[in-house]
Amino acid sequence: MIAVLDSGYGGLTVLKPLTELLPEYDYLYLGDNARAPYGNHGPENIKKFSEQAVEYLFSKGAKLIIFACNTTSSVALRHVQQKYLKGDKENDRKILGVLIPVAEQAISITKNNRVGVVGTRATINSNAYEAEIHKLNPNIKVYSKACPLLVPFIEEDWHKKPEASSILRKYLRPLKSCNIDTLILGCTHYPLMIKDFKRIMGPKIKILQSGEITANKLKEYLQKHPEIESKLSKNKSRTFLTTDDPNKFKEFTEKHFGMKIKTPEKIELK
Repeated sequence: MIAVLDSGYGGLTVLKPLTELLPEYDYLYLGDNARAPYGNHGPENIKKFSEQAVEYLFSKGAKLIIFACNTTSSVALRHVQQKYLKGDKENDRKILGVLIPVAEQAISITKNNRVGVVGTRATINSNAYEAEIHKLNPNIKVYSKACPLLVPFIEEDWHKKPEASSILRKYLRPLKSCNIDTLILGCTHYPLMIKDFKRIMGPKIKILQSGEITANKLKEYLQKHPEIESKLSKNKSRTFLTTDDPNKFKEFTEKHFGMKIKTPEKIELK
């Protein structure tokens, strides 16, 4: 089973491309909506939330967990990999994130070596995107901007309101002035506002979203690691979990993603 973890709805922008490209696998989605957004929490809390989720998902039979949340990928991924993938378990299960594939894609497509990154406060403060990009190409200039109000707007289904668009415009203004040619959406919630991003940034700036990039990279990863791929169940099942209101989760998912799902199970992470 492949588990997809997010602080709320954002990881659905990763899950949908995964199920479209790799439909044969069983998927378990966990949205920790009750504690969203993770990006407004401190690093220790983010690590604690990630540990709780990882332990729960492994207990449910997950063999591969994808951190579809840029905040957990930035702040907690290495921590949980070191804690839960030791010894014999290293070859039995895996935890992957969305950050490195997107950083690699940005490096491959920028023409003027000027890349912008938007994300939660925790993701931006971690400097994780800048660090990964500079590992591969230290000549690229990275311009980052925290956008802490966007995820709460999206979680409340207010992201189509004029106020959300106005706030986004203010966040993006300094990045436009930096003459970037590539913008990384460093939060998987943000594709739900992709039309606003494209309208504000203009047609000359390439905007990178985690979903399709992650799906393509996972397909490559599984081809290269048959020892993991062989452990993944293939019954095309789709299971959804949330720590908040299941009915609201179902309504949001069907409204914005066109995915008809059973009412998720509400769980508590401890």
